[in-house]
Amino acid sequence: MNKYLLSAGAFLVLGTSAAFAHITLETQEAAVGSTYKAILRVPHGCDGKATISLRVQIPEGVIAVKPMPKPGWTLQVKKGKYDKSYQLYGQAVTDGVKEVDWSGGSLPDEFYDEFVFRATLTADLPVGQKLYFPVVQECDGAADRWIEIPAAGQDEDALESPAPGIKLLPKK
Repeated sequence: MNKYLLSAGAFLVLGTSAAFAHITLETQEAAVGSTYKAILRVPHGCDGKATISLRVQIPEGVIAVKPMPKPGWTLQVKKGKYDKSYQLYGQAVTDGVKEVDWSGGSLPDEFYDEFVFRATLTADLPVGQKLYFPVVQECDGAADRWIEIPAAGQDEDALESPAPGIKLLPKK
């Protein structure tokens, strides 16, 4: 009996380590119409190489993005037009940050770090669904693209390089 428990324990440890081998968001659910603090967790580099750049694509319906600077990293944002106009504090907003890029730093493979930005989740995002933030992690001569978004009905755990995402909850 003990060898079966040991095997099950080993399976759980191995199975969960694979599940946490990609970039994730610390808070995995948020209410629409609220401010969301996105904390991207980077648990490793690319094939043993240090992470030197992290780019996150901001999905439609996520506005007023303000990334947090990181000492030793260059922070840049790419702005563009939204697909439609959104209301923010009574004002129409038609453009804003579409991508955040931290680069020029070095996060060795054996260390862990977090990259943070704040944003507003618009009230018309689809409650009950997941919203994904595709991420490209660049390392010295390598890259991991955490950009896969499951098709309708597809199991997210079946993806090899899943994009981090959050479940959208009703407005509070």
